[in-house]
Amino acid sequence: MRNLSIRRFLSNKIGWLYLISGGLLLGTSLLGLFYSSVTVPVPTILHIILDKTIHMGWLDEVAKNEEMIIWNIRLPRVLLAFCVGASLSLAGAAFQGLLRNPLADPYTIGVSSGASLGAVLVLFFQVTIFGLGNFTLPVVSIISGLIALLVVFGLVQFSSKSLAIETIILAGIIVSAFISALVSLLISLGDRDAMTQIIYWLYGSVGMRGWSYVQLIIPFMIIGSIVLFYFYRELNALALGEDAADHIGVDVKKGKTFVLIGASLLTGAAVAVSGSIGFVGLVIPHLIRLVTGPNHRHVLPLSLIMGGAFLILADLMARTLIAPKELPIGVITALIGAPVFALLLIRERIGRGINK
Repeated sequence: MRNLSIRRFLSNKIGWLYLISGGLLLGTSLLGLFYSSVTVPVPTILHIILDKTIHMGWLDEVAKNEEMIIWNIRLPRVLLAFCVGASLSLAGAAFQGLLRNPLADPYTIGVSSGASLGAVLVLFFQVTIFGLGNFTLPVVSIISGLIALLVVFGLVQFSSKSLAIETIILAGIIVSAFISALVSLLISLGDRDAMTQIIYWLYGSVGMRGWSYVQLIIPFMIIGSIVLFYFYRELNALALGEDAADHIGVDVKKGKTFVLIGASLLTGAAVAVSGSIGFVGLVIPHLIRLVTGPNHRHVLPLSLIMGGAFLILADLMARTLIAPKELPIGVITALIGAPVFALLLIRERIGRGINK
């Protein structure tokens, strides 16, 4: 019976997609741990990780500098890149499904700009909310991202009395431009050290963050992912339109509310720990949807896996292309993502022209 289930899984295109995406994630993770200015053999990497996690007592056989490089520098960096990429891609898939628009993602509808403003305020004023401690940064980012999203929807409602898809992107651009002006104002008011810190953070990076930043994003990533996975049926129904979803018994208001909260949790936490990294939530879900179709039962988990793998690879390129210098990871994702998405839009426009 088990062999029959395995054969059925492997004969399914979706099953192969899960295997391929899992293999890509494993391969990029090992490559991110293995390749850099100091090369550590893969057996030694596995040796260190296994010993640190299940305490096998093997570290006496490993050089201290290799242990420090893998456990304190590269592993948290790879894990953080995965968490940020997975969160942004999953949030983008949710926004695209909810709004039925391939241009929707945390950056185009203003959520990430709002989260960036919250993070910049925390960094600029060095505030810590009592009871939150280090979690002040992601919590403020999430709240400010939600506020920006509410402002965007408020503008759309005020202008068209409904969530008109064709105006959401425009409203997001307006809100993002205003928030960018506020961030620029804060930068200009700060001293040179604060200005350098904020500008470097805005470029986007997962380097030199360490385990503390991994611990900051993981709780919000887990909660946001669970919320979106739980409401995948609502996303499938909303793809038919709100009226159609309502007719088949879906609580549209509840579904939309929880999807927006889950996606905002993911976006706010990702922006808080990594800064501004674009195109991950725009391109990856779009590519996944082209292969799997619109079923969010598969779009969501595959977007999570592939988004994480993509950002690990982008981070590897950022730290090796011009070594020993390091590029901002947002530059790499934009250089890759913008042309790919442009090609997808051209392909879609040509396809519509042929169908007409």
